[in-house]
Amino acid sequence: MESSLCKPWEHELSRRQLLGTATGAAMAAVGLGPLLQPTIANELKKKNKQVLFVWLDGGMSQLESWDPKPNTQFGGPFRAIPTSVPGIHISELLPNSAKQMHHLALIRSLCTQDNSHSAGVARIQRGDPKNRGVTYPYFGSAVAKLLGPGESNLPPYVWIKPGSGGFKHDDAGFLGPKFGALAFGDGLPPDNLLLHESITEQADDERDQLRQAANRRYAARRRKEVTEANSYVFEMARTLMKRQDLFDATKLDPRDVERYGTHEIGRHMLQARKMLEAGVTFVKVNSYGWDTHGDNFNGHASLVPKFDQAFGAIVEDLADRGMLEHVLVIAMSEFGRTPRINGHIGRDHWPEAWSLVMGGCGVREGIVVGQTNEKGTFVSTDEYDIGHMFHTWFRALGIDSTDIEYDNAGQPLPIAHDDMHVIEELLA
Repeated sequence: MESSLCKPWEHELSRRQLLGTATGAAMAAVGLGPLLQPTIANELKKKNKQVLFVWLDGGMSQLESWDPKPNTQFGGPFRAIPTSVPGIHISELLPNSAKQMHHLALIRSLCTQDNSHSAGVARIQRGDPKNRGVTYPYFGSAVAKLLGPGESNLPPYVWIKPGSGGFKHDDAGFLGPKFGALAFGDGLPPDNLLLHESITEQADDERDQLRQAANRRYAARRRKEVTEANSYVFEMARTLMKRQDLFDATKLDPRDVERYGTHEIGRHMLQARKMLEAGVTFVKVNSYGWDTHGDNFNGHASLVPKFDQAFGAIVEDLADRGMLEHVLVIAMSEFGRTPRINGHIGRDHWPEAWSLVMGGCGVREGIVVGQTNEKGTFVSTDEYDIGHMFHTWFRALGIDSTDIEYDNAGQPLPIAHDDMHVIEELLA
């Protein structure tokens, strides 16, 4: 069992589409919209599905969150508390999430493979498809490709994170850089987003027309994937220039700021709500520092309440606004933490038995799927890998992962691991 502390750099991070019966939004995103029957297309257009993906980087402990084992050998000092669903208990560090449990579903039987950050982060966020010699997209890029930007025309995949921002094309894998993440460092807009005072809007429009003409000439003899991404960045920048309100903290309700928390994850989660309200398809919120190899209990006593405050607030708000009907909410890490406590009073990496929480679009509310044994060391029911989760998430979004495929320059590729399947119990 690994007990050494992690290093800082470990955290840095179709052809059959014509036959599919998945959501029309997915088909429109890959250029198949005109092939849909008008009545189907119109109905599906009304349902702009979205995703809130909360990534707790480093590995949240399932024992200090969703699967507590109080008064057991490895249970730790925290109690389990009742939730809004009779019979379901979670850690006392999550009182706000407990009040929202009737909107949520827990899966306590995840059993994945990689116990290192360098492998686990990428594997979990890509769904671990079979190795076909290509780099698969992260879940955010996959959703951006399959669902598109919706009616908002805002970037379909945004990432709100501590530290620096910018365009993160690596997430897109073989889909091409166009489907990468636009990261807002500390929730702030990209640099130089405002027009210089010497440039009028008319002059800027004329400059953009010239750019488009030059770009068409440039693109004529070059790879489509590269030129599309280049043009896309300019178009997204122009869209964001008109949406400065998304970054204006002065317009936030002080009561919301207080409810979500003035700490980092609170501010970023409130920013995520604004992005979802504006129509962004996929919003990822990152929180770092969860790798508690040392002083695990004090670490989680500090980290979990901040997450809980922000997470409970956004679930409550999405429910009150009727947005959970079309927003899929997921909160997770790359793995869980060891039941056994190491010599540093910490918990190490443990992919063998861990948990995540989800809710909203297509998800059954107020349930628990799977369980671990009495000590929390291993899964005692059916084990589920991340490939099962990808199938389940796609189905929740109306995308049939058994019929839809990617087309990688003529190479058909499944969108989720083809040896795995949907977890039907999790879906409404």
